[in-house]
Amino acid sequence: MARDKNSRVNAFLAALDSITVVARYAFLVTAAAAAAVCVTDWAVRTRRISPFSGLARFFRGSIDPLLAPIERRLVRRGGIPSNAPWWALAAVVVGGILFIWLLGFIRAQVVMVAFASDGGPRGILRLVVQWIFGLLQIALFARVITSWFSASPSHWWVRWSYTLTEPFLAPIRRLLRTGLGTQGYQVLDAPSGRTATFAMRQGDR
Repeated sequence: MARDKNSRVNAFLAALDSITVVARYAFLVTAAAAAAVCVTDWAVRTRRISPFSGLARFFRGSIDPLLAPIERRLVRRGGIPSNAPWWALAAVVVGGILFIWLLGFIRAQVVMVAFASDGGPRGILRLVVQWIFGLLQIALFARVITSWFSASPSHWWVRWSYTLTEPFLAPIRRLLRTGLGTQGYQVLDAPSGRTATFAMRQGDR
């Protein structure tokens, strides 16, 4: 039975490795095509390409509607609409990198589960503890990153990180506030800047 389980795991890992290789090539092709489209669209928007040319009319009719949601968000945040192609290209690149990272993450977790199952209940418990600490690290990292963009904690894609980390950060804030007073705020602000300041204000409400 153990041999059958190992063979199934190895078959899954081999299939996942093949998918990862295909995804990497697909990402390179997609990123190159998106870069060409976005650069051309930017040139049309900034009139580096004649707005009366056939290429410009094609992009205004076919490509610009696809970028309209990004353009609206830029305008609401005070950005320049002509920069929408660059944001679209960044989204494609970041999305591709995250997808490839996710495949690697899944592979690592499958290997960890396989080793943990061989270790019995103690191995499973150790794996669960590692998962919990890993999830908290990801939540804390996400909380810091989203604070750089002044994202509201009420947004669903931000709220989860506050829900997971606040039970641990709130006692630390109270301890520093009680033991160090105003200096406690300054000490915690020093290494992480606005993120720590925002977290403390949340706890004061």
